[in-house]
Amino acid sequence: MSGLRQRIDEAAAAVRARTPLVPEVGIILGTGLGDLTSALATEAVVRYAEIPHFPRSKVESHAGELHVGRLAGRPVAIMKGRVHFYEGYSMEQVGFPVRVLKALGCRTLLVTNACGGMAPDLAPGSIMVTTDHINLMGANPLIGPNDEALGVRFPDMSEPYSRALVSLAERVALEERIPLRRGVFVAVAGPNLETAAEYRFLRAIGADAVGMSLVPENIVAIHGGQRVLAFNVVTDACLPDALHAVDIAEVLAVAGRTAPTLTRLVTEVVRRLDEAQ
Repeated sequence: MSGLRQRIDEAAAAVRARTPLVPEVGIILGTGLGDLTSALATEAVVRYAEIPHFPRSKVESHAGELHVGRLAGRPVAIMKGRVHFYEGYSMEQVGFPVRVLKALGCRTLLVTNACGGMAPDLAPGSIMVTTDHINLMGANPLIGPNDEALGVRFPDMSEPYSRALVSLAERVALEERIPLRRGVFVAVAGPNLETAAEYRFLRAIGADAVGMSLVPENIVAIHGGQRVLAFNVVTDACLPDALHAVDIAEVLAVAGRTAPTLTRLVTEVVRRLDEAQ
């Protein structure tokens, strides 16, 4: 057994010791989007500090808790907060929680994050469902020895975001009258935000939104055979010809205002997951 697999098993065992519930869906909540746990019928809350080898976020608004329970009647595990590459963690550490979720039983991974909107129709408060991504983080969580028990050496990325889940999300959004745009997400290392010239470049290569997370978690999930759905909440407009300084307090405020709508969307998607087989 590889050292990585042993660490995964130890972390998963610590969570299982707190609850017998086997989650089917893993959910990662991004900056300012922790409200979803209020819709959960909670069976256990485990602080990341209580899970062996689990990385702990140093970023404000990331609580650092794993909530296990039922959402819309379905067993789920919700990560309230994540770690980022820019915090100094290795890419393997950034992806480690996803591997633990898989070990716990999560066949589906649903990821949310706050991001900057570069497409003109992605105003702050918009929700975008990711259809594809571009990795400009300069690293990859799969670099290094590969444990075949965790996934193949060269995972295919022709469908990084499940088309069936994207279609389900769009049906749910339409029925719930929630505006939902589809688009391409580009991941950068951060932690600084981009210059106007960089926004022009990112837009020119095909990206609609930009952020500092999501992609490492997606790569690890695909490596482990999970299907992935991602919702990006636009918290600031990144239009190079009308660029202004970003106020982090306003970013959190926008995320907070959007969180109830996102909670409704995610809850209904989870309720109807059987439609996306």
